[in-house]
Amino acid sequence: MVLGLSAALAQLGQEVTIITTDSNGDTGQTPLDVPLGVSVSQNGYQIYYFRCSPFRRYKFSLDLFTWLANRAKDYDIAHIHALFSPVSSMSASIARYRQLPYILRPLGTLDPADLQKKRQLKQIYANFLEKPNLAAAAAVHFTSQQECQIAERFKIKTKDIVIPLGVDFFDPQALPVNGFDLPQNKPIILYMSRLDPKKGLDLLLPSLERLLAKGLDFHFVLAGGNPQDREYENRIKNQIERSILGKNTTITGFVTGEVKNNLLARADLFVLPSYYENFGIAVAEAMAAGIPVVISDRVDLHPAVAAAAAGWVTACQLEDLTNTLATAITNPEIRQQRGKNARDLVLNQYSWSAIAEQMLTVYQDLVCAIDRPLLDRSHRRIKI
Repeated sequence: MVLGLSAALAQLGQEVTIITTDSNGDTGQTPLDVPLGVSVSQNGYQIYYFRCSPFRRYKFSLDLFTWLANRAKDYDIAHIHALFSPVSSMSASIARYRQLPYILRPLGTLDPADLQKKRQLKQIYANFLEKPNLAAAAAVHFTSQQECQIAERFKIKTKDIVIPLGVDFFDPQALPVNGFDLPQNKPIILYMSRLDPKKGLDLLLPSLERLLAKGLDFHFVLAGGNPQDREYENRIKNQIERSILGKNTTITGFVTGEVKNNLLARADLFVLPSYYENFGIAVAEAMAAGIPVVISDRVDLHPAVAAAAAGWVTACQLEDLTNTLATAITNPEIRQQRGKNARDLVLNQYSWSAIAEQMLTVYQDLVCAIDRPLLDRSHRRIKI
């Protein structure tokens, strides 16, 4: 999201800088092979990478904090992504101290269900860091009305804005054939997301098993991983391999870039029956590729999907999901039309250019509202 928005804002003539760490996951991965502490030009914006140290597991960077403290005065506004992470929390605190207006985007971390994880630790963390950060934020950026409505505010009144995420587009017909040996003569059902209990895999796998047992013919692709919980990831893979699904499934692991796009180009149906999802960027990416989607009514994109007939919306119930998937699998003409509807929906509402226009208006309004002059008022260019 950060890269897509930054490129789109740069195309609008804004000066955008990203600061981040060289972290490459949570456990076990080697750091990114990137230059540290120097400006890297990319797609019209600048990126500074800083060593994630001394607490790599919890995303901490003294070098990043020092840079921000020294350079905060050079910017009009900061857009900080995620809460309950030391890098983002401390960055908000520094911005507050340096009187740099900032927007917080929770990324679902204020969802009551998410707050139940490590509840006591998060309560302490919130009292000392996130409550003051929320109270002083110029705005809190939610990506859907549903996320905004249910988000916890810790009894703090916040200025809320709702702007969805954008997605990149590609031409599925222009891609070379990928290296996965997928069948050509049966529907391809794609799950492409993190392997996590909240994603509804406990519903999806039994549902697919039932459909195979009834004689429906399809091939399932499981694309995704979970570096934070390898035990769960392996349990899901083992469950598939031991079941009737095993011979009808391709397990790819985490995918990105051209490999990811190739899978999207091959899929006939995308499925994500999550128990909660603050936006559902994977759903939007699938629709951008012209794939109809089957999602739960707890994925916050579901009202838009239903209104545009861009797929099917199901309850988080095994019977409902099974019946919905059966309908989608056995009706190729309806799938094709809903796939077209899905791509049209994303083109009209979730292109990065449209999102950037909305976001730039918010930035300008917030800077002007707090009576802080733009650094380049002559062209209303904002430094972000």
